[in-house]
Amino acid sequence: MFQISTEETYQDGQIIFEEGNSGDWVYIIQSGAVELYRKVGEKKVVVAVLQPGDIFGEIAFIAKIPRTASACAVGLTSVGIIDRTFLDQEYNGLSGSFHVILKSIALRFEKTIEKALHPTLRRKDPRLPEVLSLSFKSSAGFVKAFSGDMSASGIFIKTNNPLAKGKYFILKLQLPDVSEALKISCEVAWNRNETSDPVNQPKGMGIKFTEISPADHQKMKEALIRATR
Repeated sequence: MFQISTEETYQDGQIIFEEGNSGDWVYIIQSGAVELYRKVGEKKVVVAVLQPGDIFGEIAFIAKIPRTASACAVGLTSVGIIDRTFLDQEYNGLSGSFHVILKSIALRFEKTIEKALHPTLRRKDPRLPEVLSLSFKSSAGFVKAFSGDMSASGIFIKTNNPLAKGKYFILKLQLPDVSEALKISCEVAWNRNETSDPVNQPKGMGIKFTEISPADHQKMKEALIRATR
């Protein structure tokens, strides 16, 4: 069975690691329970609650990516950290082809979870799939960028330097067939700083519209209606 190098004890609600952190230690629950969750905007969405004997942290180890979810203790919880020398020996003993298969499975699982959780990927209201020109101000200055898709409630902005989650800013958005850019107050609902699939999941940030003038809102609705015809 697994060789345990270190045991750690966590109190109820204590964070073991956070989504987006680096680190690829693999854990096994010895007692208590562990909750895996993602933050979607301001909401906490529980992905799974693991019990004694369950393993977690393996996706970051296999795929060599940041943590895909946060992990916290449920009740008094004891976890064992699987000995890294043992783990590396076992993993490195596999063929290169099997490494590719395992990494593919891990990355596909991460994409499935992300698509299921992010509201911008499961919107029911009409979306404008066209690439739109836009601009916003960041700490580095005035930034020109391009959108992914847009709905009446938000937009995805493709950028290699996304703003921090929760950041408020003013967005200038140029709609097709509209002469003047719209000015919209926005909040960063989520961001993606790293990606293994830059084509289908580029770096960027999901934006929630927080305030827009009635006139600009009407222009946006008309653009969305035109897009669905």
